Amino acid sequence: MISMIQRVSQARVLVGGEVIGEIGIGLLVLLCAERGDSEVQSDKLLAKILKLRIFADDGGKMNRSVQDVAGGLLIVSQFTLAADVSGGNRPSFTGAAAPDEGRRLYDYFVAQARALHPVVGTGQFAADMQVHLVNDGPVTIPLRIDPLSIQ
Repeated sequence: MISMIQRVSQARVLVGGEVIGEIGIGLLVLLCAERGDSEVQSDKLLAKILKLRIFADDGGKMNRSVQDVAGGLLIVSQFTLAADVSGGNRPSFTGAAAPDEGRRLYDYFVAQARALHPVVGTGQFAADMQVHLVNDGPVTIPLRIDPLSIQ
């Protein structure tokens, strides 16, 4: 699974001009399931995201997790994270999971996040979304759990 994590002071997702998910302080999680991914990759990625120490402590050092600061998660599906541009200028998305599998793993990730964390908002899978955010820092971190690295 691939994700792009952005530390935000606020973020929201709109579909058709209506807000469908929003958070204050927390993490915007752009999420892409790749071919070969399973619940194992999802669980490992979520555990890493929840423990990632990228919020400031009292001394201003990045030493607190989203859990430590009682921040929210806004989880947005984004298959374009699997883009491959090595063959030219038009991206190929063949590395992304098939739509049905991508939806299943996205729904699984969201359900697990809601079971483990009190504030979780979402986008809408396969919808045309507008994502508004205030990136705090800015702090943006790519995370990937390779399906081949887990036995």
